[in-house]
Amino acid sequence: MTQQPQTLQEAIQYFSDEQRCIDYLVALRWPAGVACPTCGSTEVHYLTNQKRWQCKSKHARRQFSIKVGTVMEDSPLSLTKWLPAIWLLANCKNGISSYELHRALKVTQKTAWFMLHRIRYAMQDQAPAQLGGEVEADETFIGGKARFMHKSVKARKITGTGGAGKTAVVGLLERGQGTRKSRVQATVIPNTQRTTLHQEVQQRVEPGSEVHTDEYSGYRGLEDADIHEVINHAEEYVRDHVTTNRIENFWALLKRTTKGSYVSVEPFHLRRYLDDQVFRFNARGGRDADRFVYVASALADKRLTYQELIGNMDLDAYPA
Repeated sequence: MTQQPQTLQEAIQYFSDEQRCIDYLVALRWPAGVACPTCGSTEVHYLTNQKRWQCKSKHARRQFSIKVGTVMEDSPLSLTKWLPAIWLLANCKNGISSYELHRALKVTQKTAWFMLHRIRYAMQDQAPAQLGGEVEADETFIGGKARFMHKSVKARKITGTGGAGKTAVVGLLERGQGTRKSRVQATVIPNTQRTTLHQEVQQRVEPGSEVHTDEYSGYRGLEDADIHEVINHAEEYVRDHVTTNRIENFWALLKRTTKGSYVSVEPFHLRRYLDDQVFRFNARGGRDADRFVYVASALADKRLTYQELIGNMDLDAYPA
């Protein structure tokens, strides 16, 4: 790789050539040389006219392109559209809507929506390391405000108070130390009962860590495995070093994105938008080029079909 774009303008110019896009992704995916995605053999021959390779071994799917085995597989769109789309989603602070991408790339809105969800899948950290040290935990509810809903929609969705009709999300934030910035993990949960919240904390936080929460009863009992500090928001928001302000700041960023850029997010797809926001929060200290390279390097060994996306197939390929 002889050049690395540093800005959106440079990225659009650099990735305007299909062969250059292929060479760029090859250097990221196969730094030791192109290997057949089916058998792993490195004895492959490049077919220049077809912009694909052919494996020397005789087996099914001998010919393959750079898209095979990635979230871009079976996409008819050129890499000159895919790579700028990755740059935009990875670096737009409040996300980018499918309508905005459809206008920018001159693709249909449905195509742009599918592209963005596949890129979010690449952003997902499928094996996040446990959090430690001082960890803030909090839950929130994502959904539309009743006062903005049509009467018929409100009657259907709003059946109670508080989080009724909304999707519950739990987040945990590990505070940074020194030059290391804080990092967050967030996931959709079926409810905010004590068993559910304790399971998430135990799974994502190292035993013996100091966990800070508000006074919600669902967190009671965490002191059995961790140091549990509670802040009563009816009286104060900070007591010495005890606070949940940082994780609540993350909720503010998430809700600003969902309401401002995406406007309406279906509960079924919310976990993918969480991947999007978690990635940008955890990578906020790097440069635009660094975030782009990270996502471009994570495209391989992942697949999200349209039928999986809309829920017509088993979603085991996209773990929660």
